[in-house]
Amino acid sequence: MTSTVASTPTPEHAPWPPGWRQRAWSRLAHGWDLIVIGGGITGAGILNLAARSGMRVLLLEQGDFASGTSGRSSKLVHGGLRYLKQMRLRLTRESVQERQRLLAAAPELIRPLNFIYPLYQGDRPGAWLMELGLEMYTHLAQGAGGYQTLDAVELLMLAPGLKQQGFEVGYLYGDACTDDARLVLRVLGEGLLAGQGRACALNYARVTGLLRRNGRVVGVAVRDASSGEEAEATAKVVINATGAWADRLRAELAAPARLRPLRGSHLFFRLDRFPVYQAVAMLHPDDGRPVFVYPWEGIVLLGTTDVDHAADLDEEPVISSAEAEYLLRVVQTYFPDLGLTMADVISTQAGVRPVVDTGKANPSAETREHVTWPEEGLLTVTGGKLTTFRLIALDGLRAARELAPDLPAVSPQALPFSPRPADVRLPAVDTETARRLWGRYGAQAPAVVLYSPDWLEPVPETPYLWAEMFWSAAHEAVVHLDDLLLRRFRCGLLLADGGMGLLSRLRADLQSIMGWDDERWHLEVARYREIWQRAHAVPR
Repeated sequence: MTSTVASTPTPEHAPWPPGWRQRAWSRLAHGWDLIVIGGGITGAGILNLAARSGMRVLLLEQGDFASGTSGRSSKLVHGGLRYLKQMRLRLTRESVQERQRLLAAAPELIRPLNFIYPLYQGDRPGAWLMELGLEMYTHLAQGAGGYQTLDAVELLMLAPGLKQQGFEVGYLYGDACTDDARLVLRVLGEGLLAGQGRACALNYARVTGLLRRNGRVVGVAVRDASSGEEAEATAKVVINATGAWADRLRAELAAPARLRPLRGSHLFFRLDRFPVYQAVAMLHPDDGRPVFVYPWEGIVLLGTTDVDHAADLDEEPVISSAEAEYLLRVVQTYFPDLGLTMADVISTQAGVRPVVDTGKANPSAETREHVTWPEEGLLTVTGGKLTTFRLIALDGLRAARELAPDLPAVSPQALPFSPRPADVRLPAVDTETARRLWGRYGAQAPAVVLYSPDWLEPVPETPYLWAEMFWSAAHEAVVHLDDLLLRRFRCGLLLADGGMGLLSRLRADLQSIMGWDDERWHLEVARYREIWQRAHAVPR
């Protein structure tokens, strides 16, 4: 079949076309089938599948899309081998099956990742139990692949620098990873396009109260965080998909708190300083918790912690010095010859997981299952894993239909991604760049490439093109500079200066696209610098 060169989609066919925000606010008072509160992966998944089923859906996010837990995860799309040890067989099976489904549906966005699991003298579980677990893990879904054992020589070839002393046996098996914030944006964007005008997703729109009629929640009051404009919106069902914030909304119904916010933190290193080329799982020398390190977006991610988070949820979550030292200690133990210190860390990230509180003394023992709680017309959908977002959305929509039986049914096989056009190629970019662009933008990839041929140059020390950044600023609901540098792109994590060195190149074009005068530009830079230094710089 002859491939055709991509032509430019009109701006009106973008998920957030020019003038979208004003039009969105003008539509709020229209009746909706669903109002979804929360713009993370759970809310995005619900909007996507509902819009594909013909529902009128309004999504409201108090900050930026993916600015909460969903943009601060460990970025793994995985079954969670440790859940087998905890005998959470259903969660593990569902996660492995969803991993395989997502790899097939969006192979450019969800990428295979090999994991190495070395065992050393005295490690628990031992080799026979580990092999039993891997045998189960790799047969929970069709096409999940098997595993292989590694001897010391094979380990050295696959993970140079990993300690050899006390090594007994290693294992190699497959999982997957993604850019979590980009996953949210693509799921949202494809849902908006599939909805053909029936769906609307609005960021920086804070729900200030619930509207009730005859003792039942029927809508929300909402305020624009930028302009202060206020409005009300009503729907057949209101879904609380606010993650760790869910109890706050439930409190308006005098419902008791049921969540335990847990913080997971990460350190990032340059690949040339910490050369790992597949994921390595390690048991922490202090407590035996599994910790992992893997290459991600051209740098190296090390995570994660699992501690109670007592700080205000509206403040940027921050890694503590104790967490940073805890993570550093594990790589100093397993990669002793690298001599890694805190000076080698280029950035950090912390996120707060919404976990159902069952009173476990050990935070890691709390279940990662998702829940649906219907309360006086408010349907809370929370908990769960990034990997199972599609299943969470399906369960949420089934529960919504129980509250409003006239809502259309959603197929259990529904996918959040539209097929990529097989006969369209992207001009002026190499094969690997084209693959990455299809993964990040789906059907919008041609528009990105053709936005301006003069900008098809790489952004230094990142996998991005300048054209992507400018197209995104114009077409992806960017309101603040941090939306662009922390979530549409991960410059705040990939670059040791948080991307501050890019601003001179970005300034003129961004000011033109965003309509920012010099005063607004300086305010945005100051805002971004404060957020990055507080939440992503190395703790001192």
